[in-house]
Amino acid sequence: MKISKEVKTAILVLLGIILFIFGFNYLKGINLFEPDNIYYTEFDYNALNKSSVVTLKGNTVGKVQDIIYDYKTGKTRIAFSVNEQLKFSKNSTIRLYETGLMGGNAISIILAYDQDIAKPGDVLKSEVEMGLIRTLSKNFSGLSDNLDSTLKSTDTLLGNINKIVIDESDAGLKKTIQELNATLTAYKNLAYSINGVVSENDKNINTILENFKTTSTELSQITAQLKQANLGQTVESLNTTLSNVNTLLAGLNNGEGSMGKLLKDETLYKNLEGASKEIEELLRDIKLHPKRYFRVLSKKEIPYGDSETK
Repeated sequence: MKISKEVKTAILVLLGIILFIFGFNYLKGINLFEPDNIYYTEFDYNALNKSSVVTLKGNTVGKVQDIIYDYKTGKTRIAFSVNEQLKFSKNSTIRLYETGLMGGNAISIILAYDQDIAKPGDVLKSEVEMGLIRTLSKNFSGLSDNLDSTLKSTDTLLGNINKIVIDESDAGLKKTIQELNATLTAYKNLAYSINGVVSENDKNINTILENFKTTSTELSQITAQLKQANLGQTVESLNTTLSNVNTLLAGLNNGEGSMGKLLKDETLYKNLEGASKEIEELLRDIKLHPKRYFRVLSKKEIPYGDSETK
């Protein structure tokens, strides 16, 4: 069977009309071939369009299908569809929120966890979430006042700092900076001088370091020799000797032995003192009467005179 050109043309025109209607509704967010459940909510104003999305916990679950202004109540009724697999309570809340800083709005379903399941055609309660831009706009007046106060305080602070900087007195900041600059210059010159001294005496410093290295090596050798000489045993013997000396001194102090008695016995001291006096008198008598002691064979005793007995 052969189809005429007129029939083909009619079929093409019908297909074009159908595709145009489908594409137009698809761009509006309506899918003619997708079975959706329609629910309703109301707001005091309209901030949506028919391509706005419906989200649940950040996931897209539907679209806004229609926006209707109710002349009796003065509210905007929003008709939206969700996937037929989604089941939620009719006590859930539909929240209007901003999707970003550059504008754009959407609605989200805030679930209520009960068993009263919403049915297509139900009107759900709504709320509006305060966005960042709206919050800043609301609080801008207070922020402006605080900023004005801050700027005034900053201006006062800068004025005080300027007064300190331009102070020409002896205690002024400029004077202090000049003195600090002079001190830094002197320190710089001193550093250069020290650097010059070090450069000029580089050889001497190297010689001193070499001598110190040699001295350290010799000292290390002496220490090793002392270690090998059994210095510990020598010190131990010295401690024993000192202990014996302490014992001897303790005995002398207690009057033990001949030396101890000599040091501690007062009777012996007195006897020695008397003997010393008698020897002194004997020596004086020998000096005065030598004939009496050297004429041993004389039988006649020579008497002492009056002056000699005194």
